[in-house]
Amino acid sequence: MEARPVTEQHDPSHELFQPRRLQLDAIFKPRSVAVIGASERPGSVGRTLLWNLISNPFGGTVYPVNPKRTNVLGIRAYSSVKDIPEPVDLAVIATPAPTVPGVVQECVEAGVKGAVIISAGFKEIGEEGRKLEEQILAIARKGGMRIIGPNCLGVMRPVTGLNATFASTMARPGTVGFISQSGALLTSILDWSLEENVGFSAFISIGSMLDVGWGDLIYYLGSDPYTKSIILYMESIGDARSFLSAAREVALQKPIIVIKAGRTEEAARAALSHTGSLAGSDEVLSAAFRRTGVLRVDSIADLFYMAEVLAKQPRPEGPRLTILTNAGGAGVLATDALVQGGGQLAELSEETKKKLDEFLPPHWSHGNPVDILGDADPERYAKALEVTLADENSDGLLVILTPQAMTDPTQTAEQLRRFAQSRKPILASWMGGVEVAAGKKILNRAGIPTFQYPDTAVRVFNYMWRYSYNLRALYETPSLPDDEIDGGPDRERAQQIIEQVRREGRTLLTEYEAKQVLEAYCLPVTPTRLARTADEAVAAAEELGYPVVLKLHSLKITHKTDVGGVQLNLDSPEAVRRAFDTIRRNLEERGQADAFDGVTVQPMVRARDGYELIIGSTIDPQFGPVLLFGAGGTLVEVYRDRALGLPPLNTTLARRMMEQTKVYRALQGVRGRPPVNLDRLEKLMVRFSQLVVEQPWIREIDVNPLLAAPDQIVALDARIVLHPSDLREEELPRPAIRPYPRQYMGTWRLKDGTPVLIRPIRPEDEPLLVEFHHKLSERSVYLRYASLLKLSQRVAHERLARLCFIDYDREMALVAERRSPETGRPEILAVARLTKIYGTNDGEFAMLVRDDVQGKGLGTELLRRLIQIGEAEGLERIVADILVQNHAMQHVCRKLGFRIIRSDDPADPMVKAVRVLRVPAERESLAKA
Repeated sequence: MEARPVTEQHDPSHELFQPRRLQLDAIFKPRSVAVIGASERPGSVGRTLLWNLISNPFGGTVYPVNPKRTNVLGIRAYSSVKDIPEPVDLAVIATPAPTVPGVVQECVEAGVKGAVIISAGFKEIGEEGRKLEEQILAIARKGGMRIIGPNCLGVMRPVTGLNATFASTMARPGTVGFISQSGALLTSILDWSLEENVGFSAFISIGSMLDVGWGDLIYYLGSDPYTKSIILYMESIGDARSFLSAAREVALQKPIIVIKAGRTEEAARAALSHTGSLAGSDEVLSAAFRRTGVLRVDSIADLFYMAEVLAKQPRPEGPRLTILTNAGGAGVLATDALVQGGGQLAELSEETKKKLDEFLPPHWSHGNPVDILGDADPERYAKALEVTLADENSDGLLVILTPQAMTDPTQTAEQLRRFAQSRKPILASWMGGVEVAAGKKILNRAGIPTFQYPDTAVRVFNYMWRYSYNLRALYETPSLPDDEIDGGPDRERAQQIIEQVRREGRTLLTEYEAKQVLEAYCLPVTPTRLARTADEAVAAAEELGYPVVLKLHSLKITHKTDVGGVQLNLDSPEAVRRAFDTIRRNLEERGQADAFDGVTVQPMVRARDGYELIIGSTIDPQFGPVLLFGAGGTLVEVYRDRALGLPPLNTTLARRMMEQTKVYRALQGVRGRPPVNLDRLEKLMVRFSQLVVEQPWIREIDVNPLLAAPDQIVALDARIVLHPSDLREEELPRPAIRPYPRQYMGTWRLKDGTPVLIRPIRPEDEPLLVEFHHKLSERSVYLRYASLLKLSQRVAHERLARLCFIDYDREMALVAERRSPETGRPEILAVARLTKIYGTNDGEFAMLVRDDVQGKGLGTELLRRLIQIGEAEGLERIVADILVQNHAMQHVCRKLGFRIIRSDDPADPMVKAVRVLRVPAERESLAKA
């Protein structure tokens, strides 16, 4: 898109030095609110909304809008929002659904930037309501207005006093951001929270998500200093890519805990009638949560348990729990709950047992659970906790107390307070009522979450270690598939095969064609020969060597076994001829003679220690392509041992998928059988996920069986189904997670002629970035970071993992790579990053070039490419903060059309670089006016 010149009328440069105001600030930090539909009728929504706003001061002005009244509740009313003399930030709309489009139009004309539509009667009632929503959204988009709702309770911001809801009371201030798709549930939680003294940083009813969705609100609360954790009640996901993008980024900083309604088919139908949105596959949703580090729980109580626990206690490193108890029965019940939930009992080390023997009675359990007996006093509890905490075999502690004659629950709690800041999580279960109440309060105040029953505490621990497990996948450094180093897939060949099938009017690839597609992506397949006659089949068998397999080759039939289309273990020409005739006859007897197009001939693969697996992909209506891995063979639907995941994968994510299946344990080697090469299997799954995201015309793909043996992994059969030919390319389902943007790869030469590859960064680049930082001078580091950031900080694993494993929807980082003249291995020469600034349509760039290649044009070329990316991604501006003394970077910016703007403050060490890529529609119309 052609960049427009900046005119003084709409040049936004003067805003750059002002505190940034986010889009949703108009809703959550309004300076003025108009209540459209304000009323004095007792019990009405309009009256309750107005009363809640004026009775809870939030630091702004409230304007009632009602064309039939001159005042409402003693406050001057206006006929229209356009009549209000002051600018309005937020409009709260509570008028009948058919009137809302006109009301929104008036708000846009008045310059209102945020709206909460309380009214119901939209897509939840059918097509008529859906059309109303389309009108409203089109109007709002033109005016740059953001909308929460419709069909919602409203929003509360207890920390500032804003209550733009029709709830009966105000929530307490706190640190939990709560977003709910059900307004009725929200009011129930509100009532409960007041009794339990639970506070909220935000209390949001999201309604049917016409505009503002989960992703917008997760981003907003992620940057909110008052919010420490985010909990969600979800019925439908809406924009899956937006949700995943926001959740993955924010989950690294704050816990996101979700309960999803609609797990069963019946519940999903109920959610449909309630929100007007189809619920996607529940298993796919769980896979999406795992992929982004979101914790899913099964009950509303667990939502708040986990918000509390994750705020107070460190995350466990693994699933091993030590149980400390004064009652054997309670310990056994806790053990059952732990193991059934997927956790493990920690095995006490010999050193720990020896230390416990020194002070525990002789009849203690000598194992885990650590039963310190019913006469345990506070000192025994404290000493036992101190010793077991130090055991490296344990990832967390549960302390159980049952009130017995010799027990002092209050003093025991006092003794345990000092362990609250341990590096391992400590949970407690003080079982009982009045007798243990004081001890519970002491522990809870100290930051040790305390539960009525031990099985509840164990359930919470199991949630905790799974949460840690999912988050670690975001930080682990994957390895690079070998073929990416050696050349990678032949994408054009795969595309040609698919296009040929589409030209022939088919959607089903033959096995022979499907295997060619797999081969193009470096996936190992059995040698396969096509034979139209029995003589051709015999010739192919002679070439491949006996024994062989014959399979039906058909343009119409996909499941060959179901029609007798597979003949195994053929060891002679005669057997091959008989098999050929048998397959043809089987189809004739079924009246499908026209479906016989010959056979394929393949070697009979025997692998005594091999396993039949399945890898596949299908389309989910909300998440697009979804991957499957599990135990394969003809009974795959019976055993149902499989895991789902979202493409694209890297080797870490591929391993996580495998770990969720029962067959994974067998693949590691069991009962004397050697293990399968899991590294090779990981890389195969990565290549398979590339195929799925890079060939969008594929609707379904099965590789079943995929034979995995210690010495080989090979696809024995494959099936590919394409989308119908009448589907337009722009209608093809897109991956919920944006795949690697290969379109931004390209070669270039430094001024001295050295060839470099400029490409988007990938997770596997972390080791190369460590080397890159080792070769930077202090001057380069200072000019980039405006401080002398230590090397140990710059190469810290968690930092580099975040910088390499990025969301390409939100940011783009380019690296310049060459082969090292000394080692011949790849090395990174420079990194340039363009990040979308949340709540705006701007991008911020940053760049770092290695000292030995500075002055060779590389910085200019990288910035030029970032500008092209910004234009392609629809950004309006690119900005940067640059040190005043960084004259080289300022020179590069000026050369590429940036304006360098100094602050009015002479002490400010930074200047702003800004380049306008395009003028937004509202500014363009303002300039014309």
